Amino acid sequence: MGESEGSDAILALAEAVAAVGAQMGLPHIAATADIGSPEPMRGADGRPFAGSLFTWVDPDLRYWEDRGFALRSAFVHAARAIAEPFWFDGKRMATWRASAALEALNRDSPIESFGVAGAITAPAYLPGGVIGAVVWATSDARIDVGAVFAARAAELHALSLRFMASYAEAQGALAPPVRLTRREIQCLKWAAAGKTDAEVGEIVAISLPTVRFHITNATRKLGVVSRSQAVHRAATLGYIGSAAR
Repeated sequence: MGESEGSDAILALAEAVAAVGAQMGLPHIAATADIGSPEPMRGADGRPFAGSLFTWVDPDLRYWEDRGFALRSAFVHAARAIAEPFWFDGKRMATWRASAALEALNRDSPIESFGVAGAITAPAYLPGGVIGAVVWATSDARIDVGAVFAARAAELHALSLRFMASYAEAQGALAPPVRLTRREIQCLKWAAAGKTDAEVGEIVAISLPTVRFHITNATRKLGVVSRSQAVHRAATLGYIGSAAR
């Protein structure tokens, strides 16, 4: 796909995001390709989608220009804690199952709503640890957001993933696939568990130089420069589980 075709596809997805919001009665949209970055999503002309194609409940809240907004937004905090779409009824957040993470956020403190009476957020977890998100919102408390969520959450989740993945790929934010060997993964898993290279060698029954050889190879493949960076990168790519085995 050429650059122009890619830009057209991203614009079409952004327009679909706006259109579905209008259909649902949640016409106000906030979207970020990376909740860890203040950089707004932009069209081919360089203009942010926010404030043009996407409008917010409070037109004076230019959240995409506020570098501290992500630290104050409960929706962003929730997107870090849950990969599924969730809804907000003006007081609390919920999803299609009981979620301890959302309940903890609900108990934390009163949620600053920024004028939002109801919203649906669809996080998009991408390879490499990048998290994007789309928020569809309304200032109209009469909208039954829970009912809208029940009917359309899966559709919104898929649309958010398509939009964010297409945008990230066009921006070069998705690294090429990396294939590690079984031994490289084994060594990194035990390193992630806090073992030294010597201890890894004893556990896996290979020599210290061989452990270092595998970790060095993995580091090179992953495009990083240190053992700790290799462990982190392998974890974000799903090579390292919750426990070394």
